[in-house]
Amino acid sequence: MYIVHMAIKTVSLKSEAYERLRSARRYPGESFSEVILRARWPEDTITGAELLDRCRADGAHFSTTELDALDAMKAADAPAEDKWRTR
Repeated sequence: MYIVHMAIKTVSLKSEAYERLRSARRYPGESFSEVILRARWPEDTITGAELLDRCRADGAHFSTTELDALDAMKAADAPAEDKWRTR
């Protein structure tokens, strides 16, 4: 007989984060681990420090297309992508 032991970590969450995580469950018995594993995390992100280093090294050069896209996003004032929402 084999017994599987899973590593367990305790984390602290703000109440708002806990409620958001709880409401993202697909069914009452779904664990928070399952909910978190369903989340999509972008692979191609950079930190603010990396962006600052790039701007210092290369200058803040934007193409007309990029500036138009920034203007459109600012006009739409779209919220950040919800990583917990399933598609």
